[in-house]
Amino acid sequence: MNAIQKVKSRLSKSKLGHKSTAMLLSTALTCSTLGLSMLPAVPADAASPRQMEALDRGLVAVKSGTGVFVSWRLLGTEASRTAFNLYHGDTLVNSVPLTDSTNYQDTAGTSSSTYTVRAVIDGKEQPSSAAARVWADAYLNVPLSKPAGGTSPDGTAYTYTANDASTGDLDGDGQYELIVKWDPSNSKDNSQAGYTGETYLDAYKLNGTRLWRINLGPNIRAGAHYSPFIVYDLNGDGVSELAVRTADGTVDGAGQVIGDDSKDYRTGNGYVLSGPEYLTIFEGSSGREMDTIDFEPARGKVADWGDDYGNRVDRFLAAVAYLDGTTPSLIMTRGYYAKTMLVAYDLNGTQLSKRWTFDSTASGNAGYAGQGNHNLSIADVDNDGRDEILYGSMAVDDNGKGLYTTGLGHGDAMHAGDLNPKRSGLEVFQVHEDKGSAYGLEVHDARTGSVLWGIKTGTDVGRGLAADIDPRTAGAEVWANGGLYSITGQQLGTKLPSSTNFAIWWDGDPLRELLDANRIDKWDYTGSTTKNLLTAGGTASNNGTKSTPALQADLLGDWREEVVWRTSDSSALRIYTTTAVTDSKIYTLMHDPVYRLGVAWQNAGYNQPPHTGFFIGDGMSPPPAPNITLVR
Repeated sequence: MNAIQKVKSRLSKSKLGHKSTAMLLSTALTCSTLGLSMLPAVPADAASPRQMEALDRGLVAVKSGTGVFVSWRLLGTEASRTAFNLYHGDTLVNSVPLTDSTNYQDTAGTSSSTYTVRAVIDGKEQPSSAAARVWADAYLNVPLSKPAGGTSPDGTAYTYTANDASTGDLDGDGQYELIVKWDPSNSKDNSQAGYTGETYLDAYKLNGTRLWRINLGPNIRAGAHYSPFIVYDLNGDGVSELAVRTADGTVDGAGQVIGDDSKDYRTGNGYVLSGPEYLTIFEGSSGREMDTIDFEPARGKVADWGDDYGNRVDRFLAAVAYLDGTTPSLIMTRGYYAKTMLVAYDLNGTQLSKRWTFDSTASGNAGYAGQGNHNLSIADVDNDGRDEILYGSMAVDDNGKGLYTTGLGHGDAMHAGDLNPKRSGLEVFQVHEDKGSAYGLEVHDARTGSVLWGIKTGTDVGRGLAADIDPRTAGAEVWANGGLYSITGQQLGTKLPSSTNFAIWWDGDPLRELLDANRIDKWDYTGSTTKNLLTAGGTASNNGTKSTPALQADLLGDWREEVVWRTSDSSALRIYTTTAVTDSKIYTLMHDPVYRLGVAWQNAGYNQPPHTGFFIGDGMSPPPAPNITLVR
């Protein structure tokens, strides 16, 4: 396909007028005539809108200080000037429509109050939201049904702990449900031999009603790298599905067995190195199997992935990407230390079909081997309206072809988004494991892979984080390995913030706060210290030293994020929301494509916090309206 054909293909799905179309085609013709490979990008806002969730107002009310703090969603399809009226029972709380925020401190509110909110458009009130009662505590308690423990074939007894969670609208009512993975106490890192208990996936409404339970069975090993699960509306019917790797003996939410439940492929060391692997889509409302096909990337020869005992062959990640710019596709991956494969799928109604395969062993792809991370990110990095897969030190284009590789190798953490608002496009901050790498930490252009700056450390840099925590320098700050830097590489200090795991938008300003273990802290940039904002007593974090929450996402209320921790005994999940009043008015982050897809992949590998496709921080510009359409 030549330059003209490529641009025509892109324009065929755009909404540009004849004059703009002619201009872009003329540019493509010039490029072709001059022998240039560069193509003019069709602006993302000219593409067809993306299908995304139709959410309700997410109204939340929490007793706080004098009165009750109330907040609600501005949807991504609504104008930023949209006004609101807030009602306490039948009484209008505000004297004039609220235009500068989507939160309010009702000083007359009490624990028994009930609230509703209504948009006001052109002076006319719109239909009322669902009513919200005041939370009984500073958090919403979502009771869980812990699975019974068991005993492994080697005689080891195990119990269960609630682990990573995800979210989606499983029944089409505009409200999120929570999907939680249960890990047995003998779950293993891939490098560790030994039997594990079975992995369960449960779905809960926020009132604690359990919708279903899926048992992945004995042939899916338990651990952080084995079962990334995707919760997303993959077929555009307005309801989220669940996608995960399955095997003989998996039991769906309706009690039906997938494959042959008499098979047990575990070796004496507890690894599963033979037997069929499947990819299954489960219905969101019931957990019932919708479709099961052979899992790709397939296992093939175990030794091709970096060792022969079962460690690197079973390194899985998963994500969602809008590869055609309009509808979501499922991305399933395998391997990142040596051989690397990514496979894209579409869900057409109830049937899965393969879209493309990327294989580092294919001709021309040798430079992509060994470049993957323990995590990934999804974003439209070339502004053509279609997503790319940022896979550590490499990227795969929307068509399944390699986009670039930096050659800097594997790493444990990466952060992608608009980290530098003074620079066009998106950036990636990444840390690297190889002590001989040119850079232990670096920032590169998300579109081209060109390294903007980096630091050679000569060490395995295991942690790194990017967030705007200091207004004295433009854009995000990044920190790792004893150094705190501006997004352009200026060293700001050697004393690091308390967290190099997660960051969260929590208080009233647009700077991001620090999330680690069961606490939220604020970075005091003048004193290079941290101040605690919240310690969630009675809760626990997940995944050992990673100290990650069950989930971080904009689940409720305004644009600030909620954090979900498990209770110490895993009897419940607790959702914490901010009670800080803010005059920053931003649409729900779940309608920003980069952020929403970040929530979808958050549970994969070494969990990372979601980032936005536009800059949130000191001196930020008004967020651009997302090009989305809501599916009901």
